[in-house]
Amino acid sequence: MGVSTLWIPATEPFDGESLLAFLAARAVTGVEVVTGGSYRRSVSLKNGGGVLSVRPEPPGVRVELELDDPADAEEASAACRRLFDVDADPAAIEAVLASDPLLAPLVRARPGLRVPGAVDGFELAVRAIVGQQVSVAGARTVLGRMVERYGRWPTPEMLAESDPSGFPFPRARGVALVELGRQVSSGDLRFDGDLKETRARLLAIPGVGPWTVSYIAMRALGDRDAFLPGDVAVRRALAALGGEPDPARWRPWRSYAVMHLWRSLGG
Repeated sequence: MGVSTLWIPATEPFDGESLLAFLAARAVTGVEVVTGGSYRRSVSLKNGGGVLSVRPEPPGVRVELELDDPADAEEASAACRRLFDVDADPAAIEAVLASDPLLAPLVRARPGLRVPGAVDGFELAVRAIVGQQVSVAGARTVLGRMVERYGRWPTPEMLAESDPSGFPFPRARGVALVELGRQVSSGDLRFDGDLKETRARLLAIPGVGPWTVSYIAMRALGDRDAFLPGDVAVRRALAALGGEPDPARWRPWRSYAVMHLWRSLGG
């Protein structure tokens, strides 16, 4: 396995600390770990497997790649760019969000806050479905059990062939995972196509509702204007701020508004 290092710049300000905190709280045993100021995880790429180690060092991230095939370096680099949202325009985002008196204090407290992306869209969709109506810690535990059961992060084919009653959560959620696996393995559902079409296909899966679709859009589909009005943490953060929120004022950066609200609670 060859090892290479690269530097990926990001426009300042760049809040790498918050990114690491977010990923650490959701790190799944057997797949990823955050330690010593670095995020490290296994990945499956076009030509083989690999390990990514990403360390935020403003203004950007330093990446160490351990790849079975060096030809996968570009794909691995693109995954890091998505995950750490290095291509965001913090000035444009701040210009909108800081103009709202309700969000302005949060924006000042966390300049350059990013939206954590996803290494793989299917993986993020699985995380979102498992995370429905449970705590972050609870979802993390269940996902770790799934990785242990399959010996790795389950592929779409593995989930498509699974018994929906065999998961450690309600059967309806298992049915949603099996259907997700079936649609992705058949090619009916893709995470690199039209945003509107992908959202519609996800929402048509039994057991997948608007919160789940918006979360997937926010982190895996590159939708920077996704909003989760029914999210418990969003409601708590807004209640703590007081005042009457007007999410329309946060367009087209509502995904970043959600991140600021979550971060205000330490999430």
